[in-house]
Amino acid sequence: MSRLNQDLGLLQGIGLLSTSLLGTGIFVVPALAATAAGAASLWAWLILIALVLPVAFTFAQLGRRFPHAGGAPHLIGRAFGARMERLSAFLFLAVLPVGLPAALFIATGFWQALFPLGTGEALAVQLLTLGAILLLGQRPPRASGLVQGLTALAIIASVALVWWVGGLPLDSQPLLPRPDDSWQRLPAALGVMFWCFVGIEAFTHLGEEFKRPQRDFPLALLLGVLLAGLVYWACSVAVLSFGTYGDIHSDATALPRLFDLLLGSQARWLVATVGYLACFASMNVYIQGFARLIWSLADEAKLPAPLAVRNRYGVPARALLLVVACCALCAALAALSGLSVDHLIRYANGNFVLIYLLSMAAGWALLRGVWRTLAILSTLLCAGVLLALGSDALYALGLLGALALLDWWRAPKARAALQRPQG
Repeated sequence: MSRLNQDLGLLQGIGLLSTSLLGTGIFVVPALAATAAGAASLWAWLILIALVLPVAFTFAQLGRRFPHAGGAPHLIGRAFGARMERLSAFLFLAVLPVGLPAALFIATGFWQALFPLGTGEALAVQLLTLGAILLLGQRPPRASGLVQGLTALAIIASVALVWWVGGLPLDSQPLLPRPDDSWQRLPAALGVMFWCFVGIEAFTHLGEEFKRPQRDFPLALLLGVLLAGLVYWACSVAVLSFGTYGDIHSDATALPRLFDLLLGSQARWLVATVGYLACFASMNVYIQGFARLIWSLADEAKLPAPLAVRNRYGVPARALLLVVACCALCAALAALSGLSVDHLIRYANGNFVLIYLLSMAAGWALLRGVWRTLAILSTLLCAGVLLALGSDALYALGLLGALALLDWWRAPKARAALQRPQG
């Protein structure tokens, strides 16, 4: 029986996941992929979707059989014990200091394209964004589902508008080009593009809140992945057709320049609004997922009991407040330290891939039949991606090692405290 209110339906689930996957990536990654691999990047999207689908199917089966607000760490704990659940939970929460400030920086950048904002003003925008997420998160999950669904429609409509005004597809840009020398650069493009499908693990925290989790959760996950992949591919066609890529500056402003080219300078407001909402939607899913993980650990007496308190709508309000406060502190520290978005994303990416790897290994242990075979394939795919990250994975691996040593050091003391006579 679910411990949280079951408010989410299929369409709301698709909206939540698709906007989480599109998020900040839709405005940057298609141009980065085009710069890395040229026209072959159109094939790279199809290859990446084919690689991600086994992972999505495995997450879908795990979420269908074990719906739980603890999400990926709970699944890892089911397979490998309480210690691995603790380690993976802290590994997931360790994304907060690097991943959320990066997303906030990108979201603020859309307003900086309209107004000159100093460091203090940019930080104020970030804190107001977190405040809006906090207010939305106090409402039932269907409220977030509605906002995310409308945002998904706005993103799809914006890409469709570019296709319509630009008369796509153009004869000069085939939808699936013939193989050429650029195919040798596909691995580099795939390494950049994997960021677009980070978000599935956060979606698993919402499994308990579906009205019909056995049916709707796996369908929402798979349809959300396919929808996001199709939008990314369509956006890449537009970027390649009009040549709004080629270097760091061009890639960062690819879609704003594309809208300006096709619709004029007044389109800047449209791009800023849709871009900000896409970032907001992505951050909302992650912050809600973090809150539910903390609430679940508190509800199972693994964290202080006050964090398990829910508000009148049945949502983990105190855990959400803690997460938002931590995000605000991390955003302020990141602004003061001057860390670049590139470095923040690279550090976060290693954490995500490692969590995916552990989750797929959990599927290997927990699932049976054809689903176990698929989990084994997914585990190997994630291991390959982790190796491909190279030195960028050291933050996550070093953090996991440090957490394991700390847990090992604390374990004897915890046992001794339990065995100590009372009174």
